[in-house]
Amino acid sequence: MMESPAEVMVETSWKSVLRETFLTPRFQELSAFVKEEYENHRVCPPGSAIFRAFDLCPFDKVKVVILGQDPYHGESQANGLSFSVQETIPPPPSLINIFKELESDLGHSPKTDRTLESWAKQGVLMLNSILTVRLGDPASHQKKGWEDFTDQVLKILGNQKEHLVFMLWGAYAQKKGAFIDPHRHLVIQSPHPSPLSSYRGFFGSRPFTRANDYLISHGINPIVW
Repeated sequence: MMESPAEVMVETSWKSVLRETFLTPRFQELSAFVKEEYENHRVCPPGSAIFRAFDLCPFDKVKVVILGQDPYHGESQANGLSFSVQETIPPPPSLINIFKELESDLGHSPKTDRTLESWAKQGVLMLNSILTVRLGDPASHQKKGWEDFTDQVLKILGNQKEHLVFMLWGAYAQKKGAFIDPHRHLVIQSPHPSPLSSYRGFFGSRPFTRANDYLISHGINPIVW
């Protein structure tokens, strides 16, 4: 039996800033729903990885936020970080396009692996809007409370920190991050890296060098992409 999300040990700094959010009735409803789902269905990612994006990127270390939507719903794909997969899993089309733009942007072949763990450990919060999904059933955990929770995460980041970089790829992410103050943070918007939209402006958007130029301009160590 999986613990409810409220009972999972979240990284200490995040547990502190999210304490009030975890106590809200809306999150308690979400917690009960997620617990029941894991007990009765196959759900992605593994229960221990629900908050992995937070565990690998403590609140006080966040420099960049890359916002996704749902976890991958294929077998063994989701690992708790937006857009990434386990090293043994073939990279999905959006991740392939992210790597294409990364190579074009940097001018050389990056060493990053498909888990994107190295990004997370440097301060890139790989955050999905929804943190769980039934295996093989995309969007099955939409509108159950995760969106409210991750809205609070973005608001806390936006209000309590300065000079963050928010990468909002696609209309969904841009709508979700619409309240972020562009005078306080760098907001990079482009089409989604999906093959359906990547050629409409994701390719050539150079988000990685733009992010690093901004960080450096504010005395913050850049990300080794």
